[in-house]
Amino acid sequence: MNSFHDVLLMKHEILLLVSALIILLAELFYPKEKKSGIINFSLILFFGIMVLSFLPTGTGTLFGGSFQSSRLTDIMKDILNLAVFIIFLQSESYLRQSANAGKMGEYFAVILLTMVGMDYMISSGDFLTFFIGLETASIPLAGLAAYDRYKSRSAEAGIKLILLSALSSGVLLFGLSLIYGATGSIYFSDVTPKIISSPIILLGFIFFVSGMAFKISLVPFHLWAADVYEGAPVNITAFLSVVSKGAALFIFTILLFTVFKNIVQLWETVLYALAVLTMTVGNLFALRQDNIKRFLAFSSIAQAGYILLGIMGTGALGMTTMVYFVLIYVFTNLAAFGVAGAISNASGVETISGYKNLYATNPKLSLLMMLSMFSLAGIPPVAGFFGKFFLFTSAGSQGYFILILIAVINATVSLYYYLRVVKSMFIDKSDQPIAFFKSSFPMRISLVICALGIFAVGFLSGIFEYIMSLSAVLF
Repeated sequence: MNSFHDVLLMKHEILLLVSALIILLAELFYPKEKKSGIINFSLILFFGIMVLSFLPTGTGTLFGGSFQSSRLTDIMKDILNLAVFIIFLQSESYLRQSANAGKMGEYFAVILLTMVGMDYMISSGDFLTFFIGLETASIPLAGLAAYDRYKSRSAEAGIKLILLSALSSGVLLFGLSLIYGATGSIYFSDVTPKIISSPIILLGFIFFVSGMAFKISLVPFHLWAADVYEGAPVNITAFLSVVSKGAALFIFTILLFTVFKNIVQLWETVLYALAVLTMTVGNLFALRQDNIKRFLAFSSIAQAGYILLGIMGTGALGMTTMVYFVLIYVFTNLAAFGVAGAISNASGVETISGYKNLYATNPKLSLLMMLSMFSLAGIPPVAGFFGKFFLFTSAGSQGYFILILIAVINATVSLYYYLRVVKSMFIDKSDQPIAFFKSSFPMRISLVICALGIFAVGFLSGIFEYIMSLSAVLF
């Protein structure tokens, strides 16, 4: 790095790291009786960091090509930052509970440090930087899943996540080692022209996809998701479902479209099978769930299957539809998790059957949850409809009409379990419904952001066109 411009290429990572350190230092100076003040301080600080990260800084590479920055990677990081800010707002009332009195600052710091790893992973220019970023993002997630350390389910979620994450990382690393052995380099620019349909390359690629499939929770590497989502706090479940999965999808798509572009016929066949399995299994398991977190876990698995359709479009259209759908997914899924978190904090209810007659006592929350379910199901005119439309368009551009038919059938099946939540809130009666409660101000702000995003991202066509213009530069 030889200029200030070079430093700005890493603005996301530097700002996140500095903000995490500031929060840790600030917590030392808060007196014990005013320790909760670190929550408001962290929210204001991260809002400022998020605004600064939106400022354009150009493109370039650092460290001999190990770090690559482009306008597309910047928009990916900005989407993740926005999601984290919404999650922070939704976490405010949860963190003020007495059980979290001594660990509020570390909640923000660990999430921000996890984000540093995700951002480095997205901007990686070689397999070493990619793997270091992946592990920097993965290891703290186990601690976050076990954040409620005195609850056995939370501790169980942390143990399951760290063990299975280590296994998947080992599988992924073995695949990368095979690719390195076959190509003699870890740099993406050097590896790409040497990726051919040789046995060792194909074996390495299969292990690579298997490791990444765990991070994205694709079938048959999905079984950890429901147990971990159920055991972790609602806000951490939202982080795992949206931010962690979104970051993995971003880098997975980048590597497929760049490093492995010479074997596109192979990975399209693999993704075809994974998409069918993931959509179908995710939907079938979601049908019988009553716990809202397990329900959203299998819903997110099914949504990952739909995203694979967009990736199979390849080229600029495939990249654009994937990024666009993740942006929609941020607002839609965080709206659902926000409502679930608000209800859980106020009443402890975490089951769909417990939402009976919710509309009579909490109509605004019910309407937002309904809006989220409609968007996840792809019902027009909300953003989820446009997201699925472009995913199907992307797959159709490559002639995958049978796959689109399977996806449409699965989307039809998903209507049953999404509308079951709506039915519970608006139609089913209960003698003891959840009492009226007023959410905290930060929670209300987050839910308003999600509601606006669900409509705005779908109707403002310029958003899709802007992402397309950024993707077109890479192809």
